[in-house]
This record gives sequence, C-alpha cells and structure tokens, in this order.
Amino acid sequence: MTEKIYVTKKNGMRALVLNLLFLAAAIACIVFGANGLSEADRSGEGGILGAVLLVAGLAGTLFGWIPLCGLKVLKPQEALVLTLFGEYKGTIREPGFYFVNPFCSAVNPAAATKLAQSGDIQGNVSQAAMTALNGINISTGAAETGKKISLKAMTLNNGKQKINDCLGNPVEIGIAVIWRVTDTAKAVFNVDNYKEYLSLQCDSALRNIVRIYPYDVAANVDTTGDGQADEGSLRGSAEVVAERIRQEIQGKVRDAGLEIIDARITYLAYAPEIASVMLQRQQASAIIDARKMIVDGAVGMVEMALERLNEKQVVNLDEERKAAMVSNLLVVLCGNRDAQPVVNSGSLY
Repeated sequence: MTEKIYVTKKNGMRALVLNLLFLAAAIACIVFGANGLSEADRSGEGGILGAVLLVAGLAGTLFGWIPLCGLKVLKPQEALVLTLFGEYKGTIREPGFYFVNPFCSAVNPAAATKLAQSGDIQGNVSQAAMTALNGINISTGAAETGKKISLKAMTLNNGKQKINDCLGNPVEIGIAVIWRVTDTAKAVFNVDNYKEYLSLQCDSALRNIVRIYPYDVAANVDTTGDGQADEGSLRGSAEVVAERIRQEIQGKVRDAGLEIIDARITYLAYAPEIASVMLQRQQASAIIDARKMIVDGAVGMVEMALERLNEKQVVNLDEERKAAMVSNLLVVLCGNRDAQPVVNSGSLY
C-alpha cells in the first residue's frame, strides 16, 4: 500500500454556502407548502402545488445535511486518509477547507491511543504522571481526538527498562525517540496501530542493542562485530549506541510509513540491586589508580632527592642509610595522614 494524494480543490467554503442556501430554500418550501395547503383547505381547491412544495421541502431538509459531512478542514502538518465503502481513495495533506465525497470516511486507528509523547498528553496532570511512569498508556475508552494524522515531528519517551548488558549486569536505560509519519497509507493500512507498533519496536530495538555493550569499558568485548575487542560501552559510547538504536528502529518501522529522525539515551544507571556493589567497585578502581599515581610521584621525588644530595655533597650516605632514607621518604609521601617527624638531636651514627 502506497500513499496517493486525493485530488480535489479547496472549495469547502463554496460548498458550505450552496448547502446553506439549499437548506434555506427547503425551509422556505415547507413554509409556502404549508400555507398553500391551509389556503386550499379553506377554499377547497389548489392544494396540489402546496403538497408538492411541502414534500420537496421536507425531503430537502431531511437529506440536505448529508453534504455537510463532506466538509473537511486541515491545518498545517496534518493529513486525512479517506476511504469510500472500504476502498482507499487517497490522502489530503495540504492545509485548507475542502469539500469531498460526503460518503468518504476518515481512517486513523491510532486516534485514541495515548503514548508518553508530545501531542498526546495534555490537560490532565494525573494522566500525564501515570503515562510517564508506565511509558505507554492506551486509553481505549476515551473519546477520539479526531481522525486527522499529525505529520509533525513528535518525541516518544517510552520510559525506563531493565536490561542485562553483555556481561549480564542488569542496567536501567531509557530513550527518547523523535519520529514522524511520512507515508500515511502505510501507517494506517500496513499495521493495526502505528503508535503501538512504534512503541513495541522501540522496546525491542533497545534490548537488542543494549545486550551488545557493557555498561563500562570491559576487556575482551567486541561491540562492533569485527572480531576484535574494543572500548565500546553504554556509558562512554552514548552517541554510537543511540545511532545504532535509531537505525535498528528505522529498519523495523519502515514498512509502517514512519521515519525515525533521532534517538537519544535519557537515563542510564545500574539496576538498584547491584548499584551499591558497582559503586564500591568503581571506588576501589579509583583508589587503585590514585595510589599508582602517588607511588609513581613518590619514587620520582626520592630519586630527585638522592641525586641532589649527591650533587651538592651535603652528606655522604652508605647503602644502608640510603635504604633507610628511601623507606622514610616513601612512607611520608605515600601515607594517608600528615607526617609527624621525630627530630634526632644526637649523632647520626
């Protein structure tokens, strides 16, 4: 199913004026017909014309509202998919006031579907809060918001999901997807409900991509599929991960007439059950790195001190005294607390 533009002119105002004039003429026929019948009853003749006018006026009033169903108003970035007795006739995409076949019906199976996205949540704070928590909320019992399909770029936030990364660690991740409808015929007829379809495909694509990456950089992990270990991770390669998620979603929703403009990671954290353990691991790694830096600096300072003492010939130290001095300097430089020196007032030996 491919989209075809419904060929019609923007003659809605002309049709509205003519239809109102027709209804006014029908009402006038009823009035004149009723007057003609009453006069005929009094005089006993000439009632045929009054009866004809009355019947014509009643028929015009009874069926004169039908053309009003063919009046359609479209705002910018809106579309209307029209069918006639089950047959797809075309899509109106240009803004304006149209008159179409009154028996054409607009189709939008996702009109009553509410997602956690722009354009769907408005005016109801509690509903918006519930939707933000659940990610997707389908209000099938609510009144339809209309059969028009929005062509604007919309942002879908499907909420957080708990997914295992490539190392088996559970992480919580959420994404925001910017999308729009490009082919209204595919969106309406190729899938049952294109909003639900998009939401489910976002969840599926997110799980498929997250399982490829570790949360943090890990050894011997291939995230690109080239057979070589790399430094890809969810935390450090957010842009690459988001682009792969966008491409994954686009490949799944192309047949639904949707375009994925962008995808961004909005939330990323370890799951609560392992968050404290992973925090301790990160703290231990940071402490080890800091200690390595301190030891490297202390060794350099000791070497510099010994070289300066030898150059200036301040004091001559044997190997045993050098070892004691190096030990004391390393203890002072690598210790966690401030040094408390002991002053020796006696002989060095």
